[in-house]
Formats: sequence, C-alpha cells, structure tokens
Amino acid sequence: MPTLEILQSGPLALVEDLGRPGLAHMGVGRSGAADRRSHLLANRLVANPDDRATIEVTFGGLTARVRGGGKEGIAIAVTGADTDPAVDGVPFGSNSIHYARDGEVISLAAPHAGLRSYLAVRGGFDVEPVLGSRSYDVMSAIGPQPLQPGDVLPIGAHTEEFPEVDQAPVAAIDGDVLELMVVPGPRDDWFIDPDVLVRTNWQVTNKSDRVGSRLVGMPLEYRWPDRQLPSEGAARGAIQVPPNGFPVILGPDHPVTGGYPVIGVVTDDDIDKVAQIRPGQTVRMHWSRPRRPFQNGAQDW
Repeated sequence: MPTLEILQSGPLALVEDLGRPGLAHMGVGRSGAADRRSHLLANRLVANPDDRATIEVTFGGLTARVRGGGKEGIAIAVTGADTDPAVDGVPFGSNSIHYARDGEVISLAAPHAGLRSYLAVRGGFDVEPVLGSRSYDVMSAIGPQPLQPGDVLPIGAHTEEFPEVDQAPVAAIDGDVLELMVVPGPRDDWFIDPDVLVRTNWQVTNKSDRVGSRLVGMPLEYRWPDRQLPSEGAARGAIQVPPNGFPVILGPDHPVTGGYPVIGVVTDDDIDKVAQIRPGQTVRMHWSRPRRPFQNGAQDW
C-alpha cells in the first residue's frame, strides 16, 4: 500500500472530507472541508469520488514524501490557495494532475493569496474514520488529529468509476476585498440598524479559525440590550453578533447551538469564499433580498 510521510506540517494541516452530517442532535457538528469546492475539485482531478479525504493545508508549509506507488507513482493534485506546489523542487501548478514517485517530496509554499489549499491523492487518504467521517473538528477535537512530522498516511485503493481530468481552469483567488451575498437572518430585528452590516467595510481579525471568522468595524447595536436570547440551532455561514457588536461568520467547525442573535446568513454559493479570507482582509456584505420590515409602535424599520 502506498503511503505519504509527513515531513513538515506547516501552521495547520488536517485530513478532511465532506464531514459527518446528521449528528447535531448528539451535539456533534458536521465539520468537513472549509472550502468544499476546492476539496471537490482536487478529488475530481485525481478521479476520486467526492467523499475521499484530502489534506487541508492552512497557509502552506506542508512537505511530504511518497512511499511506494510503483513505477507510475501516485496521482496528486493541489487546489485552493496557490502555494506553488512542487515535487522535488519542480513546480507542477495548481488545479492540475501530477505523478509523484517513490521517495519524491511534495511541497507547498506560502500562498500568494487565499488561505487554504487541498492536496488530493488518487484513492484518497485512508485514515481511520470517526463517527463516519475522516474530518477533524477543531472545536470538539473529533476525528484524525492534526498532522505532525512523522505521521504516515495510508493511501486508499483507486476505483474505476470516475474519469481522469488533466487540468481545470479555475479563477485565481483575489487577495483584495471579498464580496459576500447574505440572506437576512432570523434575528435581524434584534438590531437598531441591521443595514450597518452591509454598509461597513469589515476587517478579518487574527482570532479567526475554522470555528468562525471574526470581523471588526462599525459595531452593530442591539435593540434590546437587556434581553437574553435562548440558545438556538446554529448553521455554517450564520452571522452571529455578540454583545460587542462585531459579527462572527460561523465556519465548518461551529457549535451546534448558539445564543447570539443571527443577523444574516452567507448564501451557500459564497460560503466557500469565507474559507479563503486572511486576517487583515476586507469583507463587504450585500443583502441577497430585501429584509422584512420591522414595526414597533410608531416606528417602521
């Protein structure tokens, strides 16, 4: 069986698949790849089914040695943030298939823009699943542990169900302002002026992670600062606003419930973009449809 030996893990390297849905009633979130599109594309390039595990690499820095794989070697692909992927120092380019042979070293540098990259191998990484998934949840610590130097990952058997793709034309990740479409949330009436959310240029803080992306800017004000909201179910992409008024966009490892009011929810088409925003980057949001009116006596919002 071919394997991949981790030499350097970089800031954070995790084995991820599409997560473990359907367990929220047990207090277990879905987790899974933060940038689902990049994960799916990486698997598509190496002719894997969508659910095969990849390595999610945060801000590059991963190096790994191939062990086994025969004369042809193993098929690999890297998607997401462009990290100048290389084999034995020879670049092979993002969003394309490449073959790495026994003893060769795969390396991912720091990305030019974006934050997370995905390394796929034909057959997927065949680590032991936990509760039906090979994803690591950073909040609950469920799943295969974050990769460390010396870890050896087994590579699964390749199925013949999917055709191979040599290269995929994908637009480069923009390192400037990130524009997000947002559906008005179930608790937008908890704020004096919910439109502050779409009028403000928000900055991403360095406290952001897979649990949530924390933003700073013009604080949103509670309409009822003394009221308490009972905990409600939480969803990926929901924009919670704690008492300090600064929004948090929930990520793949979000808690299953939360007590902060949700002012909006990032549309499903834009959720994967959130996985690529860096600390210091600007985020602008736009309502995807008009908000419902708020009436309070003589006031009509």
